Amino acid sequence: MNKPPKHLSASTRRWVRHVADTYSLEQHHWRLLCLAAESWDRAEQAAVVIREQGMTYNDRFGAPRARPECAVERDSRIAFARLIRELGLDKAETPETGGMQPRRSNEATWSPSH
Repeated sequence: MNKPPKHLSASTRRWVRHVADTYSLEQHHWRLLCLAAESWDRAEQAAVVIREQGMTYNDRFGAPRARPECAVERDSRIAFARLIRELGLDKAETPETGGMQPRRSNEATWSPSH
């Protein structure tokens, strides 16, 4: 079984395991999935700071500026959406749509340890 990176949040690790258990993943799919998971967690981390400290701060001249976390959240969400699209997880699971194919019960799995 593929093991998600330990630095991911618990809920994101569960999501990665679910996707890996549900779909047939080649090595490059696994890497894209891990990048998507990291992007999700990074967006969530930035969102926490934004909720706690607001979207803006005043610079040394007293002018409001967007917090750097706003760009981190935006960029991470975009990266997540693009990686999900690249993996085909946003499409119906059929060969015609090009989406990821569900794993067959007797299908061998790739493991990142190989």
